[in-house]
Amino acid sequence: MFTGLVQGKGRVERVESRGSETRFTIAASGIDDYEKGESIAINGVCLTVESFTSSWFSCYASGETMSLTNLGKLKPGSPINYERAMAMGDRFGGHIVSGHVDCLAKVESVRPEGESRIYRISFPEEQGRFVVPKGSIALDGISLTVNDCGRDYLEVNIIPETQQQTTISQWNPGYEINMETDVIGKYVQRMLTPWNSDSDKTDSKSGLTMDFLRENGF
Repeated sequence: MFTGLVQGKGRVERVESRGSETRFTIAASGIDDYEKGESIAINGVCLTVESFTSSWFSCYASGETMSLTNLGKLKPGSPINYERAMAMGDRFGGHIVSGHVDCLAKVESVRPEGESRIYRISFPEEQGRFVVPKGSIALDGISLTVNDCGRDYLEVNIIPETQQQTTISQWNPGYEINMETDVIGKYVQRMLTPWNSDSDKTDSKSGLTMDFLRENGF
């Protein structure tokens, strides 16, 4: 499990592709105590450390992972966000992030707002039920608060510190982002399935809808 508080920016040193599968070598300053088999999130994608030295580690991405995320666009020299799995007893400053990407989203626009920047992000409409105003979202592994949203878009406010410590400053219109919605919302949706045959319509017995839950803080 991760929190979405990126520990730093790393750099891709090597990309070895074999068919649909890829092995990455990543340089991540600030880590010198890797453990073989530990989980580490690269741009929000949970991967496993295979080998390492004091200055780099290697990890493998399956064909499934490569097809569902933006890792296929990484090349030597590409910057990445990294976060090691949360340790028991650590501060929980972000939100629950599993490192399992739900979809690829896309930057539609970027506009200044004081020292901050407002990013408008579009995503597949079927993910809209899990995105709520003032809720949490993970974009390329970064825990962010949703300022505004609709069925197929959201907006986030990026403060100067986040711009400096992550790869967000390089996001331009058209950039594809790994998006993971809030896991709590997914469980709520799953629990409601027996009562809601159509998640966007009111069930005649329960009267529960996703709009009702959003309006009441779920």
